[in-house]
Amino acid sequence: MNYDFTIIIPLYNEEENLLRVEKELSKFLTTSIKKSCVLFVDDGSTDNSLPLVEEICKRQEAFHFISFEKNQGLSAAIKAGFDYAETPLIGYIDADLQTDPEDFNLLLEKIGPFDLVTGVRSNRKDSFKKNMSSKIANGIRRSFTHDEMDDTGCPLKVIKADFAKRIPMFKGLHRFLPAMILLQNGKVVQIPVRHYPRIAGKAKFHLMNRLIGPFLDCFAYLWMKKKYINYTVSKKA
Repeated sequence: MNYDFTIIIPLYNEEENLLRVEKELSKFLTTSIKKSCVLFVDDGSTDNSLPLVEEICKRQEAFHFISFEKNQGLSAAIKAGFDYAETPLIGYIDADLQTDPEDFNLLLEKIGPFDLVTGVRSNRKDSFKKNMSSKIANGIRRSFTHDEMDDTGCPLKVIKADFAKRIPMFKGLHRFLPAMILLQNGKVVQIPVRHYPRIAGKAKFHLMNRLIGPFLDCFAYLWMKKKYINYTVSKKA
């Protein structure tokens, strides 16, 4: 079956959330303004996530999965999703469903002239500590990248595959997706989306990977920006 939009769901030890993911994504597929499918990327889970994903994919024709041999991190999972997606549009959402799959339609409606549409979490339902560290990290990132994005950590994005597949991902670079699109002379825009508290499973982020890691990654981005090769083919035969 031909699809227009692939929804990547990176996951690591999310067994408590997966049946809810199946329910909510199945519901969204019936209302999506694009013919959509789901691609789970299991990041080497050590709980019962992978067997559950396999069962879901047997039940649901539009659900597929790939699985890593061992844990590689969120950037690797997103990169693998970009590599394996076969549709002109690609999106991603976290398995904790703190953002609403139905809001993908808001992003899809906006994508036309843009190459990346990213959500901005409205009225975030996270702890004060998590919200504050996120604001600090976003401020630091903006000072390095000048991407003018308020919430690059929002796990609700739609990106054109031609741009996604040219991103030279490395660990931590998922925080810099808008900046990497801008390096390709692409157009990015952000729009408000709904946000909910996590109701199952455990968050994978802490002080080290929410503040210190992102700060160090900014220097990796500057190196990438200096070395990045961007070309446009004018003719081919």
